[in-house]
Amino acid sequence: MGGQVEGMMDLVIRSRRAVLPEGEGPAAVAVRDGKIAGVHAYDAEVAAVQRIDLGEVALLPGLVDTHVHVNEPGRTHWEGFACATRAAAAGGVTTIVDMPLNSLPPTVNAAALAVKKTAAAGQCLVDVGFWGGAVPGNLKDLRALHEAGVHGFKCFLSPSGVEEFPPLDTGELRAAMAEIASFDGLLVVHAEDPALLGEPAGPGYADFLDSRPGRSECRAVERVIALAAQTGVRAHILHVSSALCLRPLARARREGVRITAETCPHYLTLAAEQVPHGATQFKCCPPIRSSANREELWRGLADGVLSCVVSDHSPSPPELKVPDFAAAWGGISSLQVGLAAVWAEASHRGHGLGQVVRWMAANPAALAGLGGKGSIAVGNDADLVAFDPDAVHVVDAAALHHRNPLTPYHGRTLRGVVRATWLRGRAVDDVPAGAFLRPDPASERPRASERPPGTAPASEPAAVPGSERLATAGRRPAPEASHEKGPLP
Repeated sequence: MGGQVEGMMDLVIRSRRAVLPEGEGPAAVAVRDGKIAGVHAYDAEVAAVQRIDLGEVALLPGLVDTHVHVNEPGRTHWEGFACATRAAAAGGVTTIVDMPLNSLPPTVNAAALAVKKTAAAGQCLVDVGFWGGAVPGNLKDLRALHEAGVHGFKCFLSPSGVEEFPPLDTGELRAAMAEIASFDGLLVVHAEDPALLGEPAGPGYADFLDSRPGRSECRAVERVIALAAQTGVRAHILHVSSALCLRPLARARREGVRITAETCPHYLTLAAEQVPHGATQFKCCPPIRSSANREELWRGLADGVLSCVVSDHSPSPPELKVPDFAAAWGGISSLQVGLAAVWAEASHRGHGLGQVVRWMAANPAALAGLGGKGSIAVGNDADLVAFDPDAVHVVDAAALHHRNPLTPYHGRTLRGVVRATWLRGRAVDDVPAGAFLRPDPASERPRASERPPGTAPASEPAAVPGSERLATAGRRPAPEASHEKGPLP
């Protein structure tokens, strides 16, 4: 390779550790009009307006985090689009997909989706997609939400912790699956069996962990598998924390059931034995389990039973994290540190950057139907990350960008530092340039993306017939919600 490359590029980035679909090695990535226009030899002569040489700093595709609770509008004092997307960019995440609950209204119909998009308009530093919700009583709204561009539908099988997003019983779950299968949509499931959940016997972490045993996850996963096999729906199990789920998931995949599953950085890096007394920043549902269980999850990733690692970023105000595991709100804040946390543990176990990229970029992009994301390939969006894999740093919660500086990673030494992030070839700064994304299930590529009003015009995605433009005139914030005790996803 090498030699002269024709045509002036907007940007070329060279790295001796570029993580490409075919492997890691030296390369020069050329960018024009927001897209990757070429992947060349490291020493190729490429004419470009801007040229950057990262040397031994790795060049990764932007991460795709399909499990983020932004909470705006309605609970914006928990988390909002401006601070969440800033944290994402700082952590090497260039696309997030927002969960439908904890905002008010929850995204359970097309009108609520429009409200959420209006709230997000002009604030997003990275690209944003949206999940819809499947709750009791909204069966008739699912197809319209699908047509409005959600990436799929989230449901709970146990109480969500917020009364406006109740769980589905078995009959409602089967009906939702049949409806979603009719248009080849995707159902993503918080799988815990409520019959096996209890109230913690005391305020400590052991009490909380005992109240949410791994068999509650396993039984719920088995129920989802059985109904997915009956209905033919595409199903995805969210935030697997218990290794008991791995065997039924592996068996279902061998039998041809259309089911996938994810886990999260906190289940791969933290352990129940290490949770300090009263440290409710470690509380999440399902819970962080033992170190032995953690090692089984790593094996599930290596075997492909678990395909994605996503944050389940779900902050809450400090006053809700009371030092009582029975009473505190659940939710882990990790959007900005997930890559470093996972890389620190993955590299220790002999996994390479290519595997981390598959788990945190390529596979989540495929799950959400975002074929132009998640890999450094010609024609894809030029979403890129300069990642120094050998640098170490100590997490300071006060220096993180998400709204409330609480995280179980505070004071933890992690390996890997994000040095720069580019969204469609443009260095992410303080100017919102994120687009709203929607999937095309038929082609697994975005069939429309739009730049929210008020964002920077640079590298705007091509217009697609039928894609809507959101007006911001007359925007009014939704009322803030009262706080209730209960487990958050």
